[in-house]
Amino acid sequence: MPAETAVCQLLERQSMDYRDWLWVAPPRDAWLEEAEGRLLSADHSVVEAWRNRGKVALSALQETLDAPPGAVLFWPKSHALGEWWLLRLCQSLPAGTPLQVVGENNGGIKRVLKVLASLGLGCRKRDSARRCTLFETRMEPVGIDPDLAWTRFEAEGLTLVSHPGVFGHGKLDDGTRLLLETLPGVLPDLDAGPVANAVTKSEAEDEDEATSRVLDVGCGDGILAAWLAPRGAAVTAVDVNAFAVEATRRTLAANQLPGEALESDVYSRLEGRCFDLIVSNPPFHQERAIDYGPAARLIREAPAHLAPGGQLVLVANAFLPYPDLLEAAFGSFQILADNRRFRVYLAKKPNG
Repeated sequence: MPAETAVCQLLERQSMDYRDWLWVAPPRDAWLEEAEGRLLSADHSVVEAWRNRGKVALSALQETLDAPPGAVLFWPKSHALGEWWLLRLCQSLPAGTPLQVVGENNGGIKRVLKVLASLGLGCRKRDSARRCTLFETRMEPVGIDPDLAWTRFEAEGLTLVSHPGVFGHGKLDDGTRLLLETLPGVLPDLDAGPVANAVTKSEAEDEDEATSRVLDVGCGDGILAAWLAPRGAAVTAVDVNAFAVEATRRTLAANQLPGEALESDVYSRLEGRCFDLIVSNPPFHQERAIDYGPAARLIREAPAHLAPGGQLVLVANAFLPYPDLLEAAFGSFQILADNRRFRVYLAKKPNG
């Protein structure tokens, strides 16, 4: 199978034996998935694709890494996230392990030279083609803890925990802000009390079945889950990104709130589960490319995961083509808010 993506096409032409190498944060590419090697990724969908082929695939925050012959890091759009990956590898892999770093030129791969130099790692350019560049170096110990990348900030009376790999890292997204302003009018059955009224996990487990079951899809740093949890909602939060799931767990813990957070590709880990409310600020980018796939699945499959009378409430950029998807899935929908940049949509599953 020939390589499909430009970065993998550049790797494919190398005179290298990549057997048993560690592929770090790669894109989906059949050439990689059919070759010999191991995966380290924060993308649950990529991890599951590799595991379904019977291959070794580790989530980004797993602590144990076997010593591979070498590693290839696919440089991400976020340079802060790329730096985290470098620190993670320096911390985990033996000194002297060969490391290659590959990325698209318009994604800032050429800045890797300065990043590696700042960490005391020598580097040379190995190749360039397909508007991509490949650098190589060797791992050495670096006295910087990758956990320092976790940060905290305050928003909506909550303490939020964030990481460079999380959408809207370190700030409240304007679309999410509009959604939070709209939700109180949509959810009259939820208590509007402050965060101080939050219940403990043990108290939540004792609540009766009348508690609203709420699903936050694409949970990011956990702002929606943390806002809903103290208002009488039993919250489940999912994200395809391992950093987002961990950020949500840390956000809930920082505010002493109950709730579960799971790595899931939209509904992939929620088979057979139904909710009274699904809320989301769904992504529409995969790195630099527009990708409506996850949002389309969120809408199309929502009725199967809503109880009778359940509601889907989502916020999206005003230009995105979601009305047709909502109409097809639910038959009708409402626009609850529109500030020209963002719209908040509501669709309801019929009773019975």
